[in-house]
Amino acid sequence: MRVLLTGSSGWLGRYLAPLLAKSGHDVTGLDVVPGAHTAVIGTVADRALVDRTMSEQGIEAVIHSGALHKPDIIRYPRQAFIDVNVTGTLNLIEAAVAAGNDRFLFTSTTSLMVRADVRAGASEQGAWWMDEDFSPVEPRNIYGITKLAAEQACRLVHREHGINVAILRTGRFFPEDDDTHDAPSGENLKANELLNRRLTVEDAAAAHLAALEAAPQIGCDTFILSAPPPFVREEAGELARDARAVIARHHPDAADLYAAEGWVLPETIDRVYDPSRAERRFGWRAATDFGSVLAALRNHTPLPFTHDPDYTSPIVRQEREACMC
Repeated sequence: MRVLLTGSSGWLGRYLAPLLAKSGHDVTGLDVVPGAHTAVIGTVADRALVDRTMSEQGIEAVIHSGALHKPDIIRYPRQAFIDVNVTGTLNLIEAAVAAGNDRFLFTSTTSLMVRADVRAGASEQGAWWMDEDFSPVEPRNIYGITKLAAEQACRLVHREHGINVAILRTGRFFPEDDDTHDAPSGENLKANELLNRRLTVEDAAAAHLAALEAAPQIGCDTFILSAPPPFVREEAGELARDARAVIARHHPDAADLYAAEGWVLPETIDRVYDPSRAERRFGWRAATDFGSVLAALRNHTPLPFTHDPDYTSPIVRQEREACMC
């Protein structure tokens, strides 16, 4: 299948493009900055470029993973988020319909589900259990607002034209340090997040491939992508009070393994992302979870995720290099 992949120079793109190619797909990468897997340089906000690329490359399916992200809020005005995240998505899915494509994948984010009260901490009932039916959805910043609007645009075009749409709300998978948490930080924080809100970039790429292949059976649906939590919904109250006791029930040696590493387990957990719909509907389940981290600590093998505190996105690197000229 001839696939257009936007965001091909980004962190997900560098893993997803070769995975698609290995699976027999002919990939055309589109991004605003050059990259190893990028053939077309430009913005999805440019409708003429999108139409021309679809026609010249004979595109049969689109995976739209390119976007302005939360860290970009400090660098770009709100209008830029509307242009790229909303107008760009509409350009792509309308072009896909015009080209006769039968499937469209949109990489969204769990961030748009984090309302002000969710960000403030657990509810009176305990940790927020967040599946695709979690509501109301009230994004707290322009990033989340535009990603939600793009999701709605995808659903609209599906209703009007019947194109199959998979909306993939990814948890955290970027390698850099968190921009709001500094204790714990680094690898310890990423390991903790695999309990409830993170997945590896490799698993994110695998989910996109699985959704692409299953799209005709999906129709139109939204999916949370995250490592499977070891918890069950009935433990939500205890997670908000004493997460370490719950973790110990599922992973009895976690505390000792962490202590040997000088790490700390979370005292409380205020939200849990539930990715089970993706497994039920198109067979994807993250290969790496919190148990994988403990196995690495136990066996003294490399951690099963990438941590790079110096990582910067390609567009930021390009801007910095331009300033140095």
